[in-house]
Amino acid sequence: MTTPELLTIILTTAVTMGTPLLFATLGGVLSERAGVIHLGMEGIMLVSALVTFVVDLQTGSKVLALIGAMMAAGALSGLHGFVCISLRGNQIASGLALALFGTGLSGLFGDALIGSTVTSLNRIPIPGLELIPIFGSAFFNQDWMVYLSYFLVAGLWFVLFHTNWGLQIRSVGEAPIVCDALGLSVTKIRYLCVIFGGMLIGLGGAYFPMVLTSFWVDDLTAGRGWIAVALVIFAFWHPGKALWGAYLFGAAIAFQLQAQVMGLKIPSYILEMFPYLLTIVVLTVVTVRNRRAGQTLMPAALGLPFFRGDKH
Repeated sequence: MTTPELLTIILTTAVTMGTPLLFATLGGVLSERAGVIHLGMEGIMLVSALVTFVVDLQTGSKVLALIGAMMAAGALSGLHGFVCISLRGNQIASGLALALFGTGLSGLFGDALIGSTVTSLNRIPIPGLELIPIFGSAFFNQDWMVYLSYFLVAGLWFVLFHTNWGLQIRSVGEAPIVCDALGLSVTKIRYLCVIFGGMLIGLGGAYFPMVLTSFWVDDLTAGRGWIAVALVIFAFWHPGKALWGAYLFGAAIAFQLQAQVMGLKIPSYILEMFPYLLTIVVLTVVTVRNRRAGQTLMPAALGLPFFRGDKH
């Protein structure tokens, strides 16, 4: 195998493996930009994967499966929003509870699906662009959900940083008291961001049965939701950086798979740990670098509950 062929394989796998992480990270960015921590990604991804698999198996419709997954993910995120926004509960505890709930729910109902299979999405090459050496096949010979992720990155970046809606979302995450004084509904904006963010996370879960795994196995997402939680921080709550972060971790997974295929003499448990070790290393480097630079890029009101009339 030549070097360009190897690079093409790794890049293609990186994009495919990074796409569910990208969807989930975008959802986390939207929610946390409005000030609500979302640690329940793993549970939401598992439930949305379960709903996608069941609806696809029963109807054979990918569109209905995707809609069902997004509705389920939106409902679970709405529950998280109710606890965090309306009840002013602890956001970290709520997120962890949601992750455990989703894991248990997928395990409970997923057992009956073991042995069943669904069809995967076909690749749709973009004429002309797919012929670009190395990069063309990786980025422009993918399924339509990968192309959807490109538009979502650009769309969320544009909304957050170039529209009044985005300004309101970022302001609610930075200074909710000021927004309240200016007449903005902090509660409404946070609810919308949490629910729509949850729907994006649901797309990440749906990607597993739609593309990556045509049969059901327990713990289908294999902890990718927790990597997405870390990626939100790695991306500094920015959609564009989320893209590169997701592909970086996708490349780590691709390297792990390719090393096993090539028979490299590296213990398998070290290869399986590699993406998660990379997560820890990257977060450590980012934290140390920001501390030395004196930068705090986290939304100032992230994790802080708010009720109209509060004076803190």
